[in-house]
Amino acid sequence: MRVFLTGATGFIGSRIVPELIAAGHEVLGMTRSDHGAEALARAGAEVHRGSLENPETLASGAAQADAVIHAAFDHDFANFLANCEKDRRVIEAMGDALAGSSKPFLITSGVGMGNGAPGQPATEQRFDRDNANPRRLSELAGEAVAAKDVSVAVVRLPQVHDVEKQGLLTPMIEVARARGFSAYVGEGKERWSAAHVSDVARLYRLALEQHEPGARYHAVAEEGVSAREVAEAVGLGLGIPVRSLSPEEVPGHYGPLAHFATLDLPASSEWTREKLGWQPTGPSLLSDLQHMNYHVAAAH
Repeated sequence: MRVFLTGATGFIGSRIVPELIAAGHEVLGMTRSDHGAEALARAGAEVHRGSLENPETLASGAAQADAVIHAAFDHDFANFLANCEKDRRVIEAMGDALAGSSKPFLITSGVGMGNGAPGQPATEQRFDRDNANPRRLSELAGEAVAAKDVSVAVVRLPQVHDVEKQGLLTPMIEVARARGFSAYVGEGKERWSAAHVSDVARLYRLALEQHEPGARYHAVAEEGVSAREVAEAVGLGLGIPVRSLSPEEVPGHYGPLAHFATLDLPASSEWTREKLGWQPTGPSLLSDLQHMNYHVAAAH
């Protein structure tokens, strides 16, 4: 297939490109910069200029392809609600370009959208439309365009990691560096689901090749890693103390990330593994945190 990939030069997208090409697909990769265009050309992808701020540029890319993988997202958490609204507009624009076709359209969301009973892992079969997290807007947009005869499926992400980045934990590590100590809340029992970026890239390919309209897939290798274990690994890596925060201290410590720091976010991928034959093989989150070069990370 000729696949239009948004976020093609990003953390996950740059791993999806070679995954697709190795499987025989052609990639039309979106980028907004000359540097990104050069990287895509080196990887063997065709370049499409566009940006999330201009949804029509993504719609034109979608119209040129046999399938679309939407992996781009603005990760400025100080403007998280606005960025979720922006993602909704982008999905709707690409959906309009695909309306009436049977072309696969994979959009991206977070595993928290599948939350059920407190303490239970999120599942693929559930979508919490009233979730307080505005990331729900992406899946609501997916449902809206599916109603226009667009073949939509969703890939939900946990904390995606390697030895350089770890999803939401990356900005939290920078908070720890700035504050001089690594923190967890209370007893640190909150859990984060996780997967290595190489496993996530492979799941996108499998979800594309075995596309099922309306399906939701969880890119989860580890169902739940405790916040305390994460904080201890970060403290060791940075060479700083580790301490517990009271709930009252969290907003002042984490700022825009405070809401995420208190969430218990375990997630299951049992259905996804069975459906796609996906078996994660990458390193664990704690392993990548332990092998991370914290001095290099600080320079990025």
